[in-house]
Amino acid sequence: MSMSAPSHLTNAMKAGGQQFQVGEKVVSLYSGAVHYWRLDRDKWDEILDKVIGMGFNAITSYIPWEIHEIKPGEFDFGQIKPSNDIDAFITLCESKGLYVIVRPGPQINSELTWFGYPRRILEDSQLQALTSMGSKAVLTQVPKPIPALCYAEDKFFEETAVWYDAIMKILAKHAYPKGNLIACQVDNEMAFFFHINPYECDYHPASIRGYREFLKKKYGTVGKLNDVHRQKYASIDEVDPPRRFEGQKKEDIPVYTDWIEYREHYLVDSLQRLANMMRERGLNEIPLFHNYPHPLGPGGSVSGITTPFNLLALEDKLDFVGFDIYSRKELYDHVKTVVSYVVGTSRYPFIPEFIAGVWPWYLNPGGFEDEEFVTKAAMMHGIKGFSRYMIVDRQRWLASPVSVDGRVRKENYEMFRRVNELANSLKIGLMSRRVDVLLMANRDYDRLEAASVLVTFPGDFLEPLLGFSEYPNYMSVSEKPLGFKEPVQMAKSAWFMKNYKALTDTGHLFLLSDSALPLEKLQAYKALVVSSFEFMGTDLQKKLVEYARSGGTVVFGPRVPELDEQMFADTTIKDALNHAPSTPLNVDGVSIGTVYTIGKGRMIYLPAMEDANLCVTAALKDLDVIKINKSDLRLDVAVHVSADHDRIIVFVANPTAEPSTAKMQLSVPVKSMTDLWESKPVVVEDSAWTDTLPPYTIKIYECTK
Repeated sequence: MSMSAPSHLTNAMKAGGQQFQVGEKVVSLYSGAVHYWRLDRDKWDEILDKVIGMGFNAITSYIPWEIHEIKPGEFDFGQIKPSNDIDAFITLCESKGLYVIVRPGPQINSELTWFGYPRRILEDSQLQALTSMGSKAVLTQVPKPIPALCYAEDKFFEETAVWYDAIMKILAKHAYPKGNLIACQVDNEMAFFFHINPYECDYHPASIRGYREFLKKKYGTVGKLNDVHRQKYASIDEVDPPRRFEGQKKEDIPVYTDWIEYREHYLVDSLQRLANMMRERGLNEIPLFHNYPHPLGPGGSVSGITTPFNLLALEDKLDFVGFDIYSRKELYDHVKTVVSYVVGTSRYPFIPEFIAGVWPWYLNPGGFEDEEFVTKAAMMHGIKGFSRYMIVDRQRWLASPVSVDGRVRKENYEMFRRVNELANSLKIGLMSRRVDVLLMANRDYDRLEAASVLVTFPGDFLEPLLGFSEYPNYMSVSEKPLGFKEPVQMAKSAWFMKNYKALTDTGHLFLLSDSALPLEKLQAYKALVVSSFEFMGTDLQKKLVEYARSGGTVVFGPRVPELDEQMFADTTIKDALNHAPSTPLNVDGVSIGTVYTIGKGRMIYLPAMEDANLCVTAALKDLDVIKINKSDLRLDVAVHVSADHDRIIVFVANPTAEPSTAKMQLSVPVKSMTDLWESKPVVVEDSAWTDTLPPYTIKIYECTK
């Protein structure tokens, strides 16, 4: 299901196969963020003991360039301000048996005024990212707006190298197996400084040169580029990126989606360059990772879980990649979407920033009950490790379980202690989600949605009051059909959501992933559910047909594609269907689709989903897939199994504001059940049980077969 461990790591450290291994031991990383430079040094010892008391086994800390730099090339690591002694802080953590994860930037955010950069870096006009109008790209964040930086400019990396030269000397001394430093984050939430809007950033000359190099690598010749872009350039060096969406027909699309694809590679290439700088300075034997900012899933911009974030491409350069999660109990589907996508895609499902407390300007902060619910939801859907941000509060942060002076907030503290205790007893790190169905987000359609945004505006660090954000959604994208039967950039979200909700309602256990997932990873599933419109990427068309031929079931619709992503004829799927035996898919004598036998498997075409639950049930009914029957469709279920399949953990969530008393029945045999949170047995008969779930509750049952 997940990608294997990267080959460059030694046997001492591994991050792959959905596990994190230190030496010979598989470790579940339950980390808490502690910012040493923000605390009185004489409080470090007491505070770390309080964190250990909650069951955390690792400490995560930002290391801010902004705080340590005295002047260019000179740094304070405790000589002036004792709390800046990062070497001593890591040593203290090691003496207490704690693992250490560091985040040395160069960008860290951390609610610092300058996002971790020395102010001189932000004020250097050569380093500032530009908008499509040629002005500075500005991040409107608290307490002051700051310029976004260009990660395509060589001078940026030259400046960062001076910082890395200083800090990596200290970190390399502690890198495992010499010490307990077991992972390092490369930069932070790299997303064009929240300028997700594609026509807002980055039009810096260095980035435009990078775009042209991307086109040269992709197309090779100007003639091939002209064929695809329907242009008459004399040289690729003449190409200027699009600065607003003006597409009128389908043939216009590649001009815009190439810019969207380049923006993905801009992030990947810059992070690879930073990672290589870290490895060259002594961190070559520990995993390096990155944290994309949280994307919006159901509850926000539906299936907006790909561009400009390209997890699979970035994991070719780094060891693992996660998404940050800041959420409340009312946003259960958001947590489910993000976690399910990471579990279905990443080699190690980790939440680099997982809400604990909140920044003061968060519009609707929840309490510790929200954090309990969201934590259980993340475990439910398969997360294997996390870093709680912040486990110790400080300026510009509120309501963490431990205060800066070492006092604890009793309810918050006890909740984290119980959750960590439960997570360790469950041994989730050694278990895996039991799923047979994969719901795929189509990267080509997400790129079109991003490309067709009509409103250009800067990234906003504050959640907009009207729900109008830098992420594309129905409020901001073009409604033009572009020559298709409907505007794909809008219809793709509706179709994805129909499948997402139908799979949930009908009790089919599933994960999410990306249309770029390799064939060998897709073959771990019995069925794929994917949206299809008049166009679909050539590679994906071939992959879906080959997946079916090898024995899988593909459920797709509402259109049979006849074009590729460049709007040229591609009838790979259509040809396979035309040469395949077919039978109608009937429900109560009414045809709702067509079943095509392709090799050892099937492709099931659903041209409409007026009753999505009925369609999904009919399409998957002949497959031996794990599912749960439930009397209340609002409930959600996930099943985890041990490697030997002798141990089963069942999670049941009530993500609503209403109580539910429901009967549930698993399609796998279960003889007995215990409610682990309440430590009480549950009556089970014929793999069925009845239980009452209060509002926003997740029950966790340990089962025997």
